[in-house]
Amino acid sequence: MSKASEVDRPSAADWLTGHVPSQVGRVFVVTGANSGLGLETARALGSRGANVIMTARDMDKGEAAVEELRAEQPDGRFDLRHLDLADLDSVREFAARVDRADVLVNNAGVMMPPHTHTKQGYELQFGVNHLAHFALTLLLFNTLLQGDDPRVVTVSSGLHHRGRIHFGDLQGNQKYSRTAYYSQSKLANVVFALELHRRLRSNGIGLRSVLAHPGYTATNLQSAGPTGVAKLLGKLGNKVMAQDVSMGALPQIYAAAGTDVESGQFWGPDGRNESKGYPTLVEPLVEARDRELGRRLWDVSQELTGVHIDLAP
Repeated sequence: MSKASEVDRPSAADWLTGHVPSQVGRVFVVTGANSGLGLETARALGSRGANVIMTARDMDKGEAAVEELRAEQPDGRFDLRHLDLADLDSVREFAARVDRADVLVNNAGVMMPPHTHTKQGYELQFGVNHLAHFALTLLLFNTLLQGDDPRVVTVSSGLHHRGRIHFGDLQGNQKYSRTAYYSQSKLANVVFALELHRRLRSNGIGLRSVLAHPGYTATNLQSAGPTGVAKLLGKLGNKVMAQDVSMGALPQIYAAAGTDVESGQFWGPDGRNESKGYPTLVEPLVEARDRELGRRLWDVSQELTGVHIDLAP
C-alpha cells in the first residue's frame, strides 16, 4: 500500500471502504474491543460484513460497546465474550470456547501503570501485552489453521524502539520503570510476531503473522494506566497532538483484512515519525529481528505460560 497523496487525503471511513474488501463470512477475534482501537477495529470490520468476537474484561463496558455498534449497524454480527488477559486461566477458558476464527487481532493492552502483577505473578504490562497474547495465539493455533486466509495481527507501539527484554528481571522486581517495562512489552510483541512468522514459514504453514502499530492515537490508554503528572500529560497530548482513533486503527485493520498483506510485515502510519497517517509498511527495531532473541523469548514465554505447540524454529 503506497502512501496517500498529501493533496487529497481521504477520510478514515472513505479509506477503509476503498482499501478493505468485503469480509462477509469471516470471523475475527479482537481482544480489548470494548474501547479505543479495539472498538474501532470491531466497528470497521463489522461494517465490512465480518463476524466479530469482541472480548472485554469488564462485561458492563463490553455490553455498552456492543449496544453502540448495533445502534450503528443493526445487521452487524458482534459476539461479546469475557476475557481477562491478566489471568492465564481466563485466557484458556476463552480459547476453549472459540470453535472458529479466521483472524486473531491481539489488540488489548495496558500502559504505564504502577508496579502491578497479574494473577500468576507476572509484571502487568509484560503479562497482559505479551504473555497473554502469546498464550492466546498458541491456544487458538489449530483453530486458525482451519480459517479462511488466516492471520494473527499483533499490535505493538512505536515505543518498542526504546525497549529491551530484561531477561534477568522480567517482572521488574529489582528495578521498575513504567516506561521501560511498557517498552519491553511492546518490543516483546514485535519479537514474538517475527519469531512466529519465521516458524510458520520454515514449517510451510500458510498462517500469516503480521504486526501493526497506531502511531500517536487518542485512546484511554494514556490516562487509564499512568498516574499523577504522567496522566495529565497523557490527556493533554491526546487533545493537542494525537490523531483520532478512527485513523489510529487503520494499520491494524489493514493488517487484518488488506488484500496485499504478507506475513512478517509491519504496518504503521505514513506520517512523520510514524505518529499519524494512513497505513504503510514500517521497519521494526533492528534488534527485534535477532533470531536468537526470538528463540529465547519464545522458550521463556512457553515456560511462563505453560502453553506449548510443536512449531520448531
